Amino acid sequence: MREITAADLAALVGARLVGDPNAVIGPEVVIDSRQVSPGCLFVALPGERVDGHDYVAAAAEAGAGGVLVSRELATGLPQLVVADTAAGLAQLATAVVSRRVADGMISVGVTGSSGKTSTKDLIAQVLAQTGPTVAPVGSANNEIGAPLTALRVDADTRFLVSELGSRGKGHVHWLCEIVQPALGVVLNIGHAHLGEFGSVAAIAVAKGELVEALPPDGWAVLNADDQLVAAMASRTAARLAAFSVAGEPRFGQLRVWADQIATDNLQQASFRLNVAGETSGEAAVQLKLSGVHQVSNALAAAAVALSQGINLGQVAVSLSRAEAKSRWRMELAETASGTLVVNDAYNANPDSMAAALHAVAGMRRAGGRLVAVLGDMLELGDGAAAAHREVGQLAGELGFDEIFTIGEFAAELADGARDGGVVRVSTGDAVQAVAALTDSIGGLDVVLVKASRGLALEAVAEQLLSYPVTESER
Repeated sequence: MREITAADLAALVGARLVGDPNAVIGPEVVIDSRQVSPGCLFVALPGERVDGHDYVAAAAEAGAGGVLVSRELATGLPQLVVADTAAGLAQLATAVVSRRVADGMISVGVTGSSGKTSTKDLIAQVLAQTGPTVAPVGSANNEIGAPLTALRVDADTRFLVSELGSRGKGHVHWLCEIVQPALGVVLNIGHAHLGEFGSVAAIAVAKGELVEALPPDGWAVLNADDQLVAAMASRTAARLAAFSVAGEPRFGQLRVWADQIATDNLQQASFRLNVAGETSGEAAVQLKLSGVHQVSNALAAAAVALSQGINLGQVAVSLSRAEAKSRWRMELAETASGTLVVNDAYNANPDSMAAALHAVAGMRRAGGRLVAVLGDMLELGDGAAAAHREVGQLAGELGFDEIFTIGEFAAELADGARDGGVVRVSTGDAVQAVAALTDSIGGLDVVLVKASRGLALEAVAEQLLSYPVTESER
């Protein structure tokens, strides 16, 4: 957001202004008083545990230029009073994006059941090579995070890349009204949030709201390997770009696919990037991200960039240079004694669990073991118990030597692991997991830590990495 007077800001959000109408507010917008910058707009959001209105005084003291509130307060700052501050935040973001889109900014939306954040990061890094690009840090894919990211655009921003999450019908549509995408990327339809949606078909309906929101001169970038995603071609007026790891897609004005896929000992993939349709050619790519599933994400990013006229060679170079930008997603680090810890604890569903287990299984080192700390996959509904057993069994089938399970479905994960042939299976909490693993893991072992966000298992990975080297390991 650019700097703006309090009066003009009030007009944008339909607020009642209390205070100096000529006061200049901006350019930043924050919801945390600890992140206040000089002149920024502080948005007082109500929460389950804290109310932003209680921190207006702290925001003022830190240098905020104005506040968006739902009730008038005793403060010397200009106050924009609205009925609902979250709705006011969304309205402000919509107005700012509308102005930038009218001036030529391209907005890109990314959705899917898994892989959104990694793909968003890849897209942003490729597009940034040709112009200033704004993208969220981490996920920031909900009704608060998406508007806050959008409000970071300014007069120089060429691309806005937004991650669009969904917990029900209409959510993606609502977010699209804010970020106004000209390009929409749909990665996959899986089982994430199945308990809330009720069926995979319902998830597809909700995710497809993105392509329905695209203009006719925009691009729908679709995963041709996922039948439910490919079927969304009929739901959009936009031009079609398709990507695949299984050969040239059968549809799309732009077709992108990979072959000659190979992985190294960290499961970082190399492949030949092929393009046909509005442009054509091939180029070599070597990813720095772990997991062969990242190839599909890279193809999606390539399709976005190519649709914007970026040279194929430049796309391949940018993908090869791209790094992980968001924490706790296949994040690799070694302990002092050499144990490789794979921190993929940001979130989990059956599809991402399987991808992580396959990736880590490919990282086995000679003389070392495969170990996993696995926790609950949340919001799976009636099939949760069976899904957890299947994940545990897959770990066994892939050759994991030790599994430690945590959470409400720890028993199901453990039972599945035993059925799959894992010899050493334990159950407990995060503290017990750290204690057990620091006693058992060795320098050649590889340890995966993964669960849904609610379990916060990144703490387990971080504690394993900080554990001191014992005399026996020196």
